[in-house]
Amino acid sequence: MVILFSASMVLGAVAGLFAGLFGIGGGLIMVPVLAMLFVRQGFAAETVMIMAVATSLATIMLTAVASVLAHHRLGAVLWGKVLRLAPGIMAGSALGAVIADKISGETLRYLFIAYLLYAALQLAMQRKPNAGRKPSSRFLDHLAGLVIGSLSAIIGIGGGTLTVPYLVHFQIPIRNAVAASSACGLPIAVAGAASYILLGWRSPLLPEWSLGYIYLPSFIGIVLTSVITAPIGAKLAGIIPAQKLKRYFSLLLLAVAVKMLWL
Repeated sequence: MVILFSASMVLGAVAGLFAGLFGIGGGLIMVPVLAMLFVRQGFAAETVMIMAVATSLATIMLTAVASVLAHHRLGAVLWGKVLRLAPGIMAGSALGAVIADKISGETLRYLFIAYLLYAALQLAMQRKPNAGRKPSSRFLDHLAGLVIGSLSAIIGIGGGTLTVPYLVHFQIPIRNAVAASSACGLPIAVAGAASYILLGWRSPLLPEWSLGYIYLPSFIGIVLTSVITAPIGAKLAGIIPAQKLKRYFSLLLLAVAVKMLWL
């Protein structure tokens, strides 16, 4: 437990720095590294990926609050749009947790690898979402929320890579889309984490210090350091050429994806 707590503090520092620097969720780093740490500590093979996903998702609750407050102070959050997306997102996040609990750990691992490859490609090409010609309907917002919440909970991310392109496509300015996406990360994390706690409650396969599928020492370690380094990363983004670094980060994600093939 002490080893994992210490390693998680280091992981939180790195994930927080990358999240602040590149504007991406720390789940891209946290999930694969947590999975590797859990394997080395001898956790049950069928629980490794779902515990990594659940623990990563739980940490997003606190980082999302800090991010939302910052965007709200700037007046960038379109709360009407967030409230339209939130019901579908919460339902989807709970559904995603159930799906992750039902599929095998190996299938979950391959799904995450596929997402890593997608994210790496997006960073390498530095694509910007295209603006659409008309606003979205209420039905589309509910449906999009369901899909975004489900995929985010299965992968263990805050959903920014899914929410921002959707909002921009339907005529939301990129600044407001990023702010709304940050706000949407909170219901994703809350509904997903609560679902993972209930689904893993009293499972005989889980190690000591687990709250459902969330491994508390790693959760606490990550949160303690990520909240410190994320603002540092955000400040560095204005100093160093982050756009060029994104391509190097995409190579790192590719390397992580390859490593996860032999987890």
